[in-house]
Amino acid sequence: MSNTRHVAQALDALRHGWAIRVEGRDGALDLLPAETAFAQPGLASPRLLISAARAATLKLANQREAAEPHAPVLIRGAEPFTLDLARAIADPALDLTWPLKGPFLAEHIDAHEAATTAMELGRLAGILPAFLLGGEPAVSVSTADLAAWKDPANLTIQSRARLPVEAIDEAEIVAFRARDDMREHVALILGRQSSERTPLVRLHSECLTGDVLGSLKCDCGPQLNAALAAMADEARGEGWGVLLYLRQEGRGIGLINKLRAYQLQDQGFDTVEANERLGLPNEARDFAVAARMLSLLGAGPIRLMTNNPAKVAALEAEGVTVAERVPHALPTNPHNTRYLATKRDRAGHLL
Repeated sequence: MSNTRHVAQALDALRHGWAIRVEGRDGALDLLPAETAFAQPGLASPRLLISAARAATLKLANQREAAEPHAPVLIRGAEPFTLDLARAIADPALDLTWPLKGPFLAEHIDAHEAATTAMELGRLAGILPAFLLGGEPAVSVSTADLAAWKDPANLTIQSRARLPVEAIDEAEIVAFRARDDMREHVALILGRQSSERTPLVRLHSECLTGDVLGSLKCDCGPQLNAALAAMADEARGEGWGVLLYLRQEGRGIGLINKLRAYQLQDQGFDTVEANERLGLPNEARDFAVAARMLSLLGAGPIRLMTNNPAKVAALEAEGVTVAERVPHALPTNPHNTRYLATKRDRAGHLL
């Protein structure tokens, strides 16, 4: 029987550097997070679990057990992995400090489902996806626990209130929360909701650097402000709009890993390459959450503000009817030109 509380406990353990046991239908693994684990006398492990993307950076993709895209990879070295070495393998910021690592051999993973679940737990915890095998587990968590934790049916409306905003006075904020998940997503409804009008909707993933600090490396802040302005115009014309503000920083990889990607971009890598060197996916957002929010709000067919056809497809796969894709392109600046070009050329955005 699944227990979503185990996922919350496992995420907390990973952030604190404690070992966890991950159980799947094909076996279990005891894993210690390489990034957050604290130094212990004699701490070493003969094997290290990393992502396929990171294994490719380490030039292991020509090995059969490391050649499957997006799969976890188990590696063994000539000597046991100390915590310092494990961190050097996990963190691309240390690639120049530790340029000569290996040779490593990729091994078969018997507990493949558990290993895949561990990779996702690491991403959700906001840590680098690398684990030493071993350690005394503080908590056990299963693949079934994670599936139950991710079930969008867990998401419910917790509170709502009138919230006049700069774009328009007539606005309401609605807060959502799921059991055993501390992320609190919000929706802002602009104008008077009506089943007779198809709302203008924008899915906006949290971006602390762009939304709050005014970063010029992305277009998130301007996109947020322009979306609110467009929805306010709709409301003044008897229409209405919905902004979904999703707590999925860095397209789901977390704030700290996003800043690590920024460091790599400063070294010349584009956004996709930076995520790959971190061993993380370029797109890790959970669109089922957005679909659930729209359903709870009673927003039927929508007009979606996006330049990303994949976002339209992802929402439609979750049962949302997208009546129209509304372009949402904004001018570039000298700092985000390459970022937007990568969106266009490698992620298929219509810019």
